[in-house]
Formats: sequence, C-alpha cells, structure tokens
Amino acid sequence: MRAVVLHAPGDVRVENVEMPEIVEPSDAVIRVTATCVCGSDLWPYRGAEEVNGPTRMGHEYVGVVEQVGQDVRTVRVGDLVVGSFVASDNACEICRAGYQSRCVHQVMMGAIGTQAEYARIPLADGTLVRVPGEPTPEQIRGLLAASDVLGTGWFAAVAAQAGPGKTVAVVGDGAVGLLGVLAARRLGAERVVAMSRHADRQALAKRFGATDIVTERGDAGVARIRELTDGHGAHSTIEAVGTQESMLQAIRATRPGGHVGYVGVAHGVELDGLELFFATVNLLGGPAPVRRLLPELIDLIMTHQIDPGLVFDLTLPLDRAAEGYRAMDERRATKVLLTL
Repeated sequence: MRAVVLHAPGDVRVENVEMPEIVEPSDAVIRVTATCVCGSDLWPYRGAEEVNGPTRMGHEYVGVVEQVGQDVRTVRVGDLVVGSFVASDNACEICRAGYQSRCVHQVMMGAIGTQAEYARIPLADGTLVRVPGEPTPEQIRGLLAASDVLGTGWFAAVAAQAGPGKTVAVVGDGAVGLLGVLAARRLGAERVVAMSRHADRQALAKRFGATDIVTERGDAGVARIRELTDGHGAHSTIEAVGTQESMLQAIRATRPGGHVGYVGVAHGVELDGLELFFATVNLLGGPAPVRRLLPELIDLIMTHQIDPGLVFDLTLPLDRAAEGYRAMDERRATKVLLTL
C-alpha cells in the first residue's frame, strides 16, 4: 500500500509499504478514506523534532473497518469510523476520568501513521466511534477534523472554561485555534477575540464566530487584549501554538482568576516561577482527550450544527502529500486534506 514517509526535514515521500495486519486481538484494520496533514507534523518536517530515519506520518483519519481482532465488540467490518490521534482502552481509571489521551495503555497513532491507504488501530473498542448514516463529502471533512483539530480546539475551550458572559482570547490562527473559536462560541462565549495576522484566517475566524480580531503579537497583543477588556484581560484564553512567545502571551492576556487552555505542542517553553505565581491564573491543557468528545462532535456534524471541515483549504491526492506539507509550511494553506 501507499503511505507518507518522512526521511529527513523537508523530505516527504509517498512509498509502498507493507499492509497492516491484526497484531493484538483488540486491533482493527481500517481502509482510510480521508486523512490530513497536521500542524504538529510540521515540527519534524521543519527539523524542530529529530527524525531518526524513515518515519511514517499522520495521526488523523476517517475510514471503513476492514478487519477486526477476535476481542473487538463495538465495531464491525463495513462500519465507517472515526478515532482519536491517541488509541485508548476507554476503560482504565484515567479514561473513566475523561482523559483518554493519557490512557494507561495509550498508543500514539503518529507512531503507526495514518497518512496511508490502510491503518492498524490498536484498542479498537476504546478508540473507534461508528458514524451513523451516510455522511456527505462536507461531513466527511468535518469528521476528519473531529479526529484531532476540532477535538483539540474544543478541549482547549473547555479547559479555558469558555462560556456565557465570558471573553475568550485565542492565541494561534491555525486549524486548532480557528476551531477553538468555533468551540468557544458554541459553548456560549459572549466575545471571542481571534489573534491573527492573516486575512484568510481572520475571515474564517469571523465565520466561526469571532467578534474581534487582534493582529498584534507578544506584549503588543497582550496590551490590545487588555484594552478590549477594560484593562482586566480575558476570562478565558486558548493557547494553540506551543512556543515560548505564544504561551507567555496567553498567560499575560488572561485576567487574575481566569483560565488558560493550552494545547499547542510545547517546544522550548519555559515559565518563570515568580511570574506564574503572580499571574494568578488557572492552567489546564496537554494532549486533548478527543475520544471523550467524539460522540458529541459527531452528532453536531451529522446534524449540520457545525461545519469544522471549513478549515481544510487545500485538498490533494495522497501521492501529492509533499506538496501539501510545503503549502502548510509556507502558510499557503491552513490545513491540507489528503484523499485516497
């Protein structure tokens, strides 16, 4: 089968690899019908994460079940399914507390690679959620977003306690940040401030419900957020980048007693203890427990209440994956969908 393989920074190839097989009785094998390039895939692509030889890529997927192990009970061959970027048993104590992304038996799907024609899904009963009905092409795009970026943006908004009467600031205008805007509005936020310098992303943020746009970054961005909130700062802030600047910007833009939901994969982030002490803000984040959210998100998509698939602004066949990586790296695309 064909699969996307990263050989070195900037060197993405589509190669023939072995077909996946059932390894554990709890596994399923799916035929991938849609996959995509994630902003987090750009870290190794840019050399910010070490690449030790050829590496399979991808962790987002919608697919049809082709095989199931003997212990699988909740999905059957022929089911259309969506799963999280973290495989989980959805049964351990940590999963039951709602943090399936830190399941005691977790398997990171990025270690398996879903930018491929087929993929093995460990812990299928806990990981996969069956999609009811027959989704339209637009809904398929939305379901693919639910596999990671929608669930991640939604978790960030929940972690930041976005809700009625709140002002929410969103640091980061990639797919996760944009869908954090959508989530904050769905959760009832009165005001959502998208921090973005790009006209196309500003337009999509407004379509998702942003009430204000702030183009400044760093301290200037913090000052602008405080200006918009009578000097207090946002009640809730979503951090969706993962850099030192973005994290400090998020914390400093949040009022005392406010909440920061951080979901950007941290690279080089170091927090000064004294500044954090006097910030008096609540921090919650990390890898999003997408599996916890999938049933609700699938229902919202299938009942046409949200259209998160709008974040995909470039669609390419799998064979042109390298072009998709370049487009996202050069910020010519927000998020690239790969068709099979």
